[in-house]
Amino acid sequence: MNPFYLIPHTPEPYFCDRRKETEDLVRMLDNGANVTLISPRRYGKTGLIYHVFDQFSVRKDAPELFYVDIYATSGVDDFLAVFAEAIAKVLKKDSLIKSFLKFLGRIRPVVSQDPFSGEPKYSFTLQTDADRRYSLKALLDYLEHRPGRVIVAIDEFQQIRHYEGMSMEALLRTYIQPLTNVQFIFSGSRRHVMADMFTSEKSPFYESAALYVLDKIDRDVYARFISAQFAGQNKSITPEAIDYILDWTRGHTFYTQFLCNRVFSSVKKEAGLVDVLTAADAILKENSDSFLERRALLTPRQWKFLIAVAKEGEVSEPTGAAFLQQYDLGAPSTAARLLSALTEKELLLETKFPEGSSYCVYNVFFSRWLERL
Repeated sequence: MNPFYLIPHTPEPYFCDRRKETEDLVRMLDNGANVTLISPRRYGKTGLIYHVFDQFSVRKDAPELFYVDIYATSGVDDFLAVFAEAIAKVLKKDSLIKSFLKFLGRIRPVVSQDPFSGEPKYSFTLQTDADRRYSLKALLDYLEHRPGRVIVAIDEFQQIRHYEGMSMEALLRTYIQPLTNVQFIFSGSRRHVMADMFTSEKSPFYESAALYVLDKIDRDVYARFISAQFAGQNKSITPEAIDYILDWTRGHTFYTQFLCNRVFSSVKKEAGLVDVLTAADAILKENSDSFLERRALLTPRQWKFLIAVAKEGEVSEPTGAAFLQQYDLGAPSTAARLLSALTEKELLLETKFPEGSSYCVYNVFFSRWLERL
């Protein structure tokens, strides 16, 4: 069995560290707080949410736990559908689902079955904003009236700011505020948007949740984890190979897991540096076509700027003369516009420090591919 899981819900023995983060989030929730969890995509925040849920699920008085991923939603109707699906997935029993639908009252969703997973799919045909407000309140009221404590994690929460029409942010805050039986984890990957939602005095969710920023896993901890996972399956990996993995993936959780998964599956007994190099090269070749397709979505200047950042690995002065001259990127004003556009497209990741910011290509595999051009 490959011990390097590529799905968010990872069993305890194969979950890397996050002990402090898990303890912190459990403590916050136990003390009655809602939590805002922020990290770049694929840092492992969804896996951490499931890991926190696992800690609660083994308790004698375990709360009901609902995970709602709204990344693919584009409006209130989509939000209501995935929220209803998340509730039904936990209830499971037909009798409970029927009582849930009955609770929704006059506006019931159309229920169908996903042809691939077999899970129920919900869709709302709502004609007015009044119907949408009623449906949202009905869903939250249903959770409030559950017999025990309820915890809801809404992933990629910043997505609600992109909904057109009614102000979902203000409406959701209005309906959540009076709840006493339901707690929330608001998880998001757009740090500046999430921070504005919960720290700006003008935002409806201002100071309504404890802010928690997820960082990378400590390098030494990750190195020991990788070595232990190989050993647990009667294999081994050299320290040199581990160092290269963590350097090449920059310690980013998803990309580290992916490369380790590939290396583990390719060796019978011991993995060395050559095995890692071979696996890394194969990954880039497999993704080459999809990486090339991104070029068509960018202007020539944006593409050139992206390559320059990738070749540097990390850039702290992207509008500075030295960087611009080295890669012939034009004037600082032009670079500033390119930087803004690429960050907004989530092709560049901004990391803020007390002394300033640095930028790198968001997708590590894409970055490693670009630096070869």
